[in-house]
Amino acid sequence: MKTLIKFIITVAAICSPLLASAEGKVAVLNMQVAIINTELAQNRLKELRAESSYAENRKELESLTKSWQEKLAQLKKDEAVMSVEQRQSEAQKLQEKRADIEHVQRKLQSAEQQLLQSVAKEMQPKMERAVGDVIKAEGIGLLLNQQAVMHMDTSFSITAKVTDKLNQMK
Repeated sequence: MKTLIKFIITVAAICSPLLASAEGKVAVLNMQVAIINTELAQNRLKELRAESSYAENRKELESLTKSWQEKLAQLKKDEAVMSVEQRQSEAQKLQEKRADIEHVQRKLQSAEQQLLQSVAKEMQPKMERAVGDVIKAEGIGLLLNQQAVMHMDTSFSITAKVTDKLNQMK
């Protein structure tokens, strides 16, 4: 841990003169959020969620979750009068239901991730232009990936500006 802190302090000491001499402002960008928040991505997500297979999986997830919650409530209620074997059996059934829930959740998340990856790939050329336009308009001298930043004030983020620019590019 001490080594990590020393490393961070060393990097900060080395980078601070570079940041001070950088022309323009420092900003951060979360490209993934910028793309997800575009009208195109939101419309595609609505279309995906309207598809019958997605809707069926969503209903199955809700049904499994409700059943799991009911079973858990029943187990808590009856736990005092159950034998050890009965409790273990019911706990096993709960674990199996939980595994089913997680499986359906992964299917839904996977479908959304695949869709968003295809939208990101489709929007890549526009993203490059939008980021370039915002950099130029804002006079940004250093742009950092938000995921790589340990701390930032939200005023440094240009994510919403890039999303707006992408929405304007239709």
